[in-house]
Amino acid sequence: MRDRHSTRVTAAALTAIAATLPPVAAQTASARTASARTASARTASAASAEAAPTGTAPASRAPACTPEAWEATAYQAAQRPPGAGTGAAIVEFTNVSARACVVRGHPTVAVAGNGSPERNLPLKVTRQGSAAPVRVAPGGRAWVKLTFVPVRGGADGYCVSGAAPGMFPSLVVGLPGAGKHQVALVEGEITECDNKVTVTAVSATRPS
Repeated sequence: MRDRHSTRVTAAALTAIAATLPPVAAQTASARTASARTASARTASAASAEAAPTGTAPASRAPACTPEAWEATAYQAAQRPPGAGTGAAIVEFTNVSARACVVRGHPTVAVAGNGSPERNLPLKVTRQGSAAPVRVAPGGRAWVKLTFVPVRGGADGYCVSGAAPGMFPSLVVGLPGAGKHQVALVEGEITECDNKVTVTAVSATRPS
């Protein structure tokens, strides 16, 4: 019983002492707490910035890419459906402008008859995956992958659908809001069936 009574007296005494602290001491304690919280927030922000990969500044800080910003090349993809035709191609876009810009979305695709954009044959596009803003620094690159209906058989080739295979010297690939770009494969011509293509969204990571 004595122990319990002693505890109550001590608690009451501490409360009374705290109540008598001058306002300056209370304000100092509050200021120290606020300062500690600010320092903690700054540390967390610095750690987050350090962990973020280079070139991932918010897309809103860069303007949309213009058609003039891009230089395009194309080559066969390493992973493509079996067959005698192109199967799949990677189109690589390099930002040749002097500033960073943002592009987003899935491309349009046409084949250019006789290599002439005026004789384009638009392909039926199936979109694959979701699109997100891609910020491309000057000299940086972005990619899309195009997967065609493959041509089967040997040199002459055939389409499973019964249609005649198509062979074209170049493609016209359109980027949303950033123009249409004519590009030929580094090696060979584009061969495909059924005038169909599956496309990925513009990506900052090169597909295989």
